[in-house]
Amino acid sequence: MHWKPYYDRAKQHDVRGIARCITLIENEAEGSADLLRALPAGGTVPVIGITGPPGAGKSTLTDKLIGHYVEAGKRVAVLCVDPSSPFHLGALLGDRIRMSDWYTHPQVYIRSLASRGALGGLHPHTLEIADFLGSLAFDVVIIETVGVGQSEIEIAGLADITVVVLVPEAGDEIQTMKAGLMEIADVFVVNKADRPDALTFIHHLESLAHASGKNLPVIRTVATEKQGIGELAAAIGQQQQQQQIPARKKILLTEKAWRLITEARMKDLSKADMADAIGLQMNRNDFNLYRFIDQYNH
Repeated sequence: MHWKPYYDRAKQHDVRGIARCITLIENEAEGSADLLRALPAGGTVPVIGITGPPGAGKSTLTDKLIGHYVEAGKRVAVLCVDPSSPFHLGALLGDRIRMSDWYTHPQVYIRSLASRGALGGLHPHTLEIADFLGSLAFDVVIIETVGVGQSEIEIAGLADITVVVLVPEAGDEIQTMKAGLMEIADVFVVNKADRPDALTFIHHLESLAHASGKNLPVIRTVATEKQGIGELAAAIGQQQQQQQIPARKKILLTEKAWRLITEARMKDLSKADMADAIGLQMNRNDFNLYRFIDQYNH
């Protein structure tokens, strides 16, 4: 099946053309590699990653951020990376009820992707799909992650701007995650900032951000009430201006290239086949894990 007619339709804002191209990329179908190679160079559409622990209100925040951009006349593409069913690898939260107002809006395109068991909580082809959407006439691309485990770290290798969403009760998480968070965050959001002890938590987070030397913005929001959404959009815009610095752009592109090359080199490996091979050998007295993996390193 040739990809070009679908890509031509996608560039004309045809929803079915966009969906078909994403499906080709998602499933590594014939022609998907040629489609990616045909993407124009020098894309300037900002990719915003929104991540954080479960219950922080990421979906509600994303919903209100979409509304802010739509009111400003912008076209928005959203990738929602959901947990996968262990049985059929489909997205468990695909309906995305909180964003239902936007599914048929002419300025918005939303696609749910299953993480498909990826360790980092991101779909294996999130990067490629985001780059594809960035090649179309969207003004901004938003990636909302599962928000579990390594996804907070992984999103930094995909997005131009990483927004980390926390809630006032996340004090213990800050202590255990602060090094990684300070490394990957471009903007902090303290959502549900009307809760008790929110101010204390915000001051603590601001102190950590200042101590990191990055002086990261800390935005207070109450997403359900649309409070702080304009300030968040402004902070994202300011950080986007800084992303034009060549050194930062080089780091991001290197991270993307490294990820894609690693995935390509792992492509011929099957974890299921490896499990079978280990199962056959593990009960032998002379089984050694490091000798076992030697066969995969040649």
